[in-house]
Amino acid sequence: MSQAALTSQPFKKGIENTNYKILVIIGICHLLNDSLQAVVPAMFPILEDSMGLTFTQLGIIAFSLNMVASVMQPFVGVVTDKKPMPYALPIGLTSTLIGVFGLAFAPSFIWIVFSVLFIGLGSAVFHPEGSRVAHMAAGTRRGLAQSIYQVGGNTGQALAPVITALILVPLGQKGAAWFIIVAAMAVFLLVYIANWYTQKLQLDVKSVKRKGQSAVSAENPFTRKIVLYLVLLLFLIFARSWYVSGITNYYAFFAIESYDFSIEKAQGFLFAFLVAGAVGTFFGGPLADRFGKRNVIFFSLIGTAPFSILMPFVSPTIAFIILTITGFILMSSFSVTVVYAQELVPGKIGLMSGLTVGLAFGMGAIGSIVLGYLADQIGIVLTIILTGFLPLLGVLTLLLPNDTAKKGMA
Repeated sequence: MSQAALTSQPFKKGIENTNYKILVIIGICHLLNDSLQAVVPAMFPILEDSMGLTFTQLGIIAFSLNMVASVMQPFVGVVTDKKPMPYALPIGLTSTLIGVFGLAFAPSFIWIVFSVLFIGLGSAVFHPEGSRVAHMAAGTRRGLAQSIYQVGGNTGQALAPVITALILVPLGQKGAAWFIIVAAMAVFLLVYIANWYTQKLQLDVKSVKRKGQSAVSAENPFTRKIVLYLVLLLFLIFARSWYVSGITNYYAFFAIESYDFSIEKAQGFLFAFLVAGAVGTFFGGPLADRFGKRNVIFFSLIGTAPFSILMPFVSPTIAFIILTITGFILMSSFSVTVVYAQELVPGKIGLMSGLTVGLAFGMGAIGSIVLGYLADQIGIVLTIILTGFLPLLGVLTLLLPNDTAKKGMA
């Protein structure tokens, strides 16, 4: 009987309690990991000035980071689904630590690219296994557990404007060295998590042997119907990712052109969107536990659409309010889609996490390139207007099975 099969079993109500201590620690580690990843784009203005890098070179750096950090996640998930690797977590963050050190002291463009590859590798290892830890510690509160875990990551990403303003602008490239301490803290916490993870696996093995239970794990869970539902879910995640990518990468340019904002003021609007998104991520899980995961996914997209369509046509004050509301509603489904996929394909916790989080971010990176090209062709204002219609694709959520039907399929 494999450990992967054991860890994929649903926890039974009353037998396993939600381990909030572990969830909070893994959430903090997610915050630290994603804030380290956020250092890279936050450094772009610094690197452009100190090294004279072109926008093409900056694009290569961003592409290198995102592709390694996101596209590798499903592959890591496949490996760890077969054989859970608790100590991959601190080892992965050690790779990030090396990358941050290299980023702070890199003498040239090529060394920066190598450094971000280490950061991306660490992130690719962390996310699937971190999601598995949240799943193992969830008890019966899977939506809440993923929310606690994912809100840490979204908060870390939201710190990018703060990192730029408070640390990198006054200290320059070498200011990134302060984040070596952050990485070391994450490694320390993840050693504790890895010890708990190992003990949990051993306890599960003993419990199953003592009760004479058998671990049920389908050899081929990917039936044609399941694959179609999974493709549809990923399509909805891509639509959400493309909208978020459009706002985070290009709304500042829209605000500068439409409202005659300064860069700092435009960044403030973006910060509000990201913080509201982090709050929405937290509340989405408990709402899904209460009202159903498909319902929350549907509402997060369709509920966003009226605001996203209206936003380009209102005054700056109303736009700020709409951005905040939009961030909260849209990102309420972030953790929910992860849990929905994990329940749709039970026994593939790491792979589903890698697909719904990692691959989605990779598609978001591609979306930023497409939207950037569109902005060059038709202008930034029209691009933001068209982007506002993406959440309407959420109507396709009605084609997914509800929670009851999904459990019957599993």
